[in-house]
Amino acid sequence: MNKQISMTPEQSFFAVCCIEALADKLHTSGDEIYKLLTDKSDILDNYIIPNYDILHTQGLPWLMEEITTIMKKKGIIK
Repeated sequence: MNKQISMTPEQSFFAVCCIEALADKLHTSGDEIYKLLTDKSDILDNYIIPNYDILHTQGLPWLMEEITTIMKKKGIIK
């Protein structure tokens, strides 16, 4: 079971936006992306949420490239 971290409403909204944008980019479902970011890795809890203050100021194309690069390094996507 995943450890639940505390999020502000803004962080929650940002996380959902990231998940849905990644789902569009990778042609899969938001549910699958959520599993990849939580069950298969710690990207949501240890990268996206803790770095919200910086990440939410970046453009979506850059952010999607950044997160997919991390996902590739962790071996959860090709």
